[in-house]
This record gives sequence, C-alpha cells and structure tokens, in this order.
Amino acid sequence: MTFIIFDSINFTNMQLYTIETGYFKLDGGAMFGVVPKVLWSKTNPADSNNLCSWAMRCLLIKDHDRLMLIDNGIGDKQDEKFLRHYYLHGDIDLHTSLAKYGFCADDITDVFLTHLHFDHCGGSVKRKKDNSGFELAFKNAKYWVSKKHLLWALSPNNREKASFLPENILPIQESGRLYFIENDLDFFNNISILFVNGHTESQMIPHIHYKNKTIVFMADLLPSIGHIPLPYVMGYDTRPLLTLSEKEKFLNIAADKEYILFLEHDYNYECCTVMHTNKGVRLKETFKLRDIL
Repeated sequence: MTFIIFDSINFTNMQLYTIETGYFKLDGGAMFGVVPKVLWSKTNPADSNNLCSWAMRCLLIKDHDRLMLIDNGIGDKQDEKFLRHYYLHGDIDLHTSLAKYGFCADDITDVFLTHLHFDHCGGSVKRKKDNSGFELAFKNAKYWVSKKHLLWALSPNNREKASFLPENILPIQESGRLYFIENDLDFFNNISILFVNGHTESQMIPHIHYKNKTIVFMADLLPSIGHIPLPYVMGYDTRPLLTLSEKEKFLNIAADKEYILFLEHDYNYECCTVMHTNKGVRLKETFKLRDIL
C-alpha cells in the first residue's frame, strides 16, 4: 500500500457535502463473489432477479475558492440499451444534489476520480447540446486521475473492458484538463491517498483529515457495510486475493485509528465506523456525514 500526501492547497476551512447521484442495481452474486446468498442477503436483500440496489454517492469538498468533487456517478449520456442493464432509479441526480447546496457544475474546480469504471466517472462527460459528440461536464475543473490507472483503462483486459467506456475517458484525455497523480506529486493539504490494486490497477482511496478526524472515501475497496467481513469480496475485482489482503490491512488500521468510512455504494448508509472483535473487524455504528460536521 502506498500513500501520497497532498499539501499545496490549504483546507483550513474545509466544508464537506454528501452528493447523491442516484441508484442502480447489480447482481448480488457478482457483488459478493464466493459468499452464499443466504449470508449476503442479510444486509443486502435482492429482488426476484437477484439484483440489489446500490448508491452512487460522491463527496464534495469546499475550501475558499476551491471546490473538489470526488467521483461523479454514472452520468446521463448513455443510451437506453446500456442503462437498461443497470436499472437506474431514484429521484436525485448529480446536478440536483449540487444545487441543494447552492452549487452547479461550473463551480467545480477539481474532479478527483478514484478510478475510471463507468459508475464512478460517467458524470465527468456529457453529450453536446447538438448531439454531435461529447464535452466535459465540469468545464472549469481540472480532472485528476492515477496515471497508472489511466494506462490500465486505455488498454483494458477482457474482464474490465465493459466498465471502461471510451466516451467517459477519451474526452477527458483530449481536453487538456487532465492531470496525473503519481507517487511524488503534492496536491491537497489535509488529504492523503491510499493506492490499492485488488479491485483494479491503482485505485485511489482518499483520506480526508478533518477536525481531528479522518474520513475515508471508500470507493470500491469497501462498497458497503455488507463487505466488511474479509471473505466478502466482489466478483468484479481483478485480483480478489489482493483485495482481501488490502482490505484486512486497511480495516485493522481503521479500527485502531477510529476512521470514519464514507460509503460510496451502500444503499442505506452514508458512513460507518468499525471495531475489533473476536471474529475480526466488524461494524461499530452507522450514521450520516452531517452528524459529524
């Protein structure tokens, strides 16, 4: 595991906002790998098609004139055939959630993408009004990605190919607004990054140091509280045994240091903490982000 510390922007007056971008459905078996349904359905009940509902929850960080959005959901540019596979539902989206706090897409100065799977970066790009192609959804923002992960996404393996959509990635790459996060780059004060490689190559897990607390944006290292027990690893992960090892190391640190885990995909819960038990690290409590601000 590798951390990067960002320290060129001072977040002394940091404000955090939960940004809900909508809900979608994925097969429960795919989300829990080898774990039997009789076990995972206790926390994530499935419908008659074995599908569970998942959030696409993002985090907005404001300080003075900087406004950074971590991930941005699936977006709205995909055609009906594509969306039909994912059963988008709910009455919220990225832009109504931003508006709830008085912001719009043009206010975003930095877009941080944990990785480039479509449910994390699809909102980065939108269709042009004349339907002639695509353009950036956040026209004033810098887009930050892991360079290793971008190279991985541009030459995708057959297992992940369906998750790396050219229309999500190429417009960013060609925009002139793409910036890389590498091992020696300084970026944001009070934010550190954990790089993990089990789910996909060089996924970034931001740790936000806020008012003597550490809030960790979990992305796909820990999609939901149902994934806390070690064997509960997604079938989507390219290296599931590595995920298991990375998750074990992280959860032990999270329990020791009382991290607040911000859950991108949990349908019911925004945040949780974990604790040590005689069965390993387990859920301690769940709560809304606003409860700690």
